[in-house]
Amino acid sequence: MKITTPLRIIRDRLQGNGFRATYWDMAKLATEVHTLLTHPDSALRTHFKHDLKRFLTGGTTPVHGDLPRRTRAAVDWLLRAQAATPDDGVSLGYFPCDTHSQGWRPSYPETTGYIMTSLLEFARRHNDTSIRDAALRMGYWEISVQMPSGAVQGGPVASPEKQTPAAFNTGMVLDGWCSAYTESGDPAFLEAGRRAADFLANDLDDTGYFKTNGAFVSHGEIKTYTCLCAWAMYRLGILAQESKYQQAAIRSIEVAIQQQQDNGWFAHNCLSHSKSPLTHTMGYTLQGILEVGLLSERDDFVAAARRGIEPLVARITDSGFLHGRFYADWEPAAFSSCLTGSAQIAIVCYRLAETMELSNFADAADKLVDYLKALQRLDSTNPALNGALAGSFPFIGGYMRSGYPNWATKYLLDALMFQEAHLGPTNRRT
Repeated sequence: MKITTPLRIIRDRLQGNGFRATYWDMAKLATEVHTLLTHPDSALRTHFKHDLKRFLTGGTTPVHGDLPRRTRAAVDWLLRAQAATPDDGVSLGYFPCDTHSQGWRPSYPETTGYIMTSLLEFARRHNDTSIRDAALRMGYWEISVQMPSGAVQGGPVASPEKQTPAAFNTGMVLDGWCSAYTESGDPAFLEAGRRAADFLANDLDDTGYFKTNGAFVSHGEIKTYTCLCAWAMYRLGILAQESKYQQAAIRSIEVAIQQQQDNGWFAHNCLSHSKSPLTHTMGYTLQGILEVGLLSERDDFVAAARRGIEPLVARITDSGFLHGRFYADWEPAAFSSCLTGSAQIAIVCYRLAETMELSNFADAADKLVDYLKALQRLDSTNPALNGALAGSFPFIGGYMRSGYPNWATKYLLDALMFQEAHLGPTNRRT
């Protein structure tokens, strides 16, 4: 980080949000800090203080090995998040400052979709039928709330009259339906997937970008990260034996690559702050481009993913910390780390290591994952914390502040399973 970067981050936050909005956000942060310090759960209070101390002092020690226990803890947390809802969806996450709701938020269709894929992969590896069944129940629930257009709603689950479509969310649930169909063979999943893929294919505009970004992200620009939908569309094309979905997927990736600068950074690539995108949305973009590139044997797609990941690899600290946002010159744009993004970047690195046999990518992924393991709680008396990964480090950082969004633990689970495969059975416990 350059000596001028901290001032740049502060200045851009003030200019981007305005003084009034910044003031109210800081007031809300102060309220959350007070809530965490005075929370009736002593385990949460202790964890919050320890987390903040580690961030301020740089006292986070990476954890090597210990994979079976941590992987299972992530799975168990996701199952508890499902059990915390009145339906078969997965709670958006646990946010302890939401004292009026005991912390657990309603089911979230978007991420329930791709959580299915993670749980089915774990169940396949461990021959665990109970986890398989839980994941398939998520898939049937997703069918029950699918919109008539084939789309999936944005935001937490809502009644039909309040639903609004979102292309990205549709792609993430399509991913889960592809996995559920592959596992079960139930044509209901394939049919729901067709309806979703038709919505996505028809949603592409004349230039190849998705139009329906939804009501829960900033408006007025394309969203490059939505190209992750292309991976699910390509998978559906293979399963349904319909090339139109694969062709639409390739078109989506081709236009996404047009947003890449010579230094690997992607424009228009964030939920709300495109000048300083999250590593989370960077991870979405890179994974979509890479996976479609591998499936379609497009070397130019794989090369674009590599160009986009190499600057991030260079910015991982020796301990495994990665800043949560980056400007177009690859200077950090946030003080905190977006933990979901770190897990996603690790996954892309593992995939590149697998396909290109370059050990530096695997080494970078291991650093990220070992750091994330140090931030995963296993010994809390509060089961809502055990196995989960927070949105940010520190806990009150800039992404999904003061909470445990379900997708952070989903991507941690994926990264842990990749590390298990990379290290092999002899190194998983050490």
